[in-house]
Amino acid sequence: MPRVALHTLGCKLNFAETSTIGKQFLDQGFEIVELGEPSDVCVINTCTVTDRADRECRQLIRRALRTGGNPVVVVTGCYAQLEPEEIASIDGVDLVLGAREKFAIFDYLPVLDKLAAPRIHVSDVSTALDFGPAYSTEAGNRTRAILKIQDGCDYTCSFCTIPLARGESRSQSIVTTIAQAHDLVARGYKEIVLTGVNVGDYGRKNGNSLLGLLKELVRVNGLLRLRISSIEPNLLTGELIDFVASNEVMCNHFHVPLQSGSDEVLRSMRRRYTSSDYADTVRRIREKMPAAGIGVDVIVGFPGETEGCFDTTYRFLAELSISYLHVFTYSERPNTPAASFTGRVSPSSRHKRNEMLRILSQKKRHSFYEQMLGRTVRVLMESDVENGLRFGFTDNYVRVALPADRTSENMIVYAGLEQIIEGVCVGSLIGNEQPA
Repeated sequence: MPRVALHTLGCKLNFAETSTIGKQFLDQGFEIVELGEPSDVCVINTCTVTDRADRECRQLIRRALRTGGNPVVVVTGCYAQLEPEEIASIDGVDLVLGAREKFAIFDYLPVLDKLAAPRIHVSDVSTALDFGPAYSTEAGNRTRAILKIQDGCDYTCSFCTIPLARGESRSQSIVTTIAQAHDLVARGYKEIVLTGVNVGDYGRKNGNSLLGLLKELVRVNGLLRLRISSIEPNLLTGELIDFVASNEVMCNHFHVPLQSGSDEVLRSMRRRYTSSDYADTVRRIREKMPAAGIGVDVIVGFPGETEGCFDTTYRFLAELSISYLHVFTYSERPNTPAASFTGRVSPSSRHKRNEMLRILSQKKRHSFYEQMLGRTVRVLMESDVENGLRFGFTDNYVRVALPADRTSENMIVYAGLEQIIEGVCVGSLIGNEQPA
């Protein structure tokens, strides 16, 4: 049986798309193996949000080439779309596929010759107007599926290459999305995470909306949880917040990119809100859902981010009622306006600011978890077991560890949270809510 190794860099959207590519290989009789094992084909789905992602991609390509089997190496994803010639120049790469071509991989594989020069099939991103359906599971368990509902972006943030790599915003139809949700539930998944490049923009061009989709998805029989992966603050409307707060299938968890707490930096980034707008959104969430989990993306070291601007961001986040941070260090990306901005921040300052916010995030998460102690919560238990404990998440994104019980896997259980150990709420099982 031929073997294929698949590896994904980047966001949940990339993982969902890699899973779809993997299904194509299974349909063709391939066995899927881990990167590093001997294989006939190796597919790397790339990210290009930062220069670190680019470096990691190059390292993975070289790692794949060191394995046995002399695999055909296929590189696709955002990095491949933006820098196909650069990838093709890496020794051992056989095929580079762009955003339009990645879901038609078997149109290109049969004609490959390992002795030939690398082949590049990357269309202009403006022609990527179709929608590639994709969904996957997290960590290979049956509890949580990632469902792609939207792709591309029409925003013009000055630091971002994603519109260049993925094209215009486009959405999957509600009918198709509902059908995929029914399929996932039938296969045993209890939670669906909706993902895309700009999820909040879902349906804008075809008369639909994210709220309209959510209202249909929560009616899917057997779906216990529905989670939004990330949503822009200007698109997280009061109506959306009210719906999430009022529907028991919706998870009380929002991940809302901020990027900076300085209005000066936000303007330079070409973001579509102010820090005051963002704070108002957080306050509205807290009013409707006091225990909601709220995650935040932040970029440090953006050109023109002075010490004063960073201090404003730090104080803004320290005072904000949020649960955790995802901190990114700014890196210059080719063909973006910000790459030519003045006021470059030194690498050492970028690193220092990243570390300060990372520590703040740890404090925020610990404080949020402390508020959960002594409560009885509903936890969707996963397959992971370590040291006699099984792990899962609450709907507001608190990671929980309970004594391993074979009957609790892929079930929602009631648990009492008692203490925090190594960043996890540890508790006791009170009872099962429903069978798997």
